[in-house]
Amino acid sequence: MVTAAKHGAAAPAHYEAALQELEQLVARLESGDMPLEQLLTQYQRGAELLKFCRDRLAAVEDQIKVLDQGALRTWTSEAA
Repeated sequence: MVTAAKHGAAAPAHYEAALQELEQLVARLESGDMPLEQLLTQYQRGAELLKFCRDRLAAVEDQIKVLDQGALRTWTSEAA
């Protein structure tokens, strides 16, 4: 997968920022008003944002599982 740095786009600051950017990107892609080269680049960025969001959700789910098991451990986030 191509990283955000190769596109010149910075990694999102947090989940909500990534989700907002992804929603805006989807709207632009669905409009059909993009040249093919830009479409491919934007699709790749969308894939990166989707992975970022999924990774953050998985981290939160893992933390919830820890809390549900009654185990108190320090949770570290890779994005912190």
